[in-house]
Amino acid sequence: MKLAIELVPKTSWGDNLRKRMKPSQWKMIREKAYADYGFECGICGAPGRLECHEIWEHGDKKHIQSLRGFIALCSLCHMVKHIGHTRILASQGKLNLESVVEHAVRVNGCSRQEFEAHLRLAFQTWRGRSQYTCTVDLGEYAKLVS
Repeated sequence: MKLAIELVPKTSWGDNLRKRMKPSQWKMIREKAYADYGFECGICGAPGRLECHEIWEHGDKKHIQSLRGFIALCSLCHMVKHIGHTRILASQGKLNLESVVEHAVRVNGCSRQEFEAHLRLAFQTWRGRSQYTCTVDLGEYAKLVS
């Protein structure tokens, strides 16, 4: 899937690089990501308001979560990436889940059934990863943490 779901393991909820650094440092990273992607969503190409998404690699055998970089995303692509949180917001009436799913299907060029299968696999992977406390490796970004 071009626009794949990336569920944050339960043991890492609420923890990200942005929260670990000074706002001015995060602003520099965010603005660089936007410029790197030509001020468009790095997945669907939508211009406009962007969000900076952390790209993590999960080493499931040694339970290491490694920060690999950043991508500029439109809000809909970002909501797909974090669809677990998106579903919570939808249940609270804060957004329309169907529009997020329709965006994912359109961007991926897949059927609703194919997306639902991807969703089930993502939650299966999430359940497995959430059983362990991962070691977080910030890599080259560790030096930016205050």
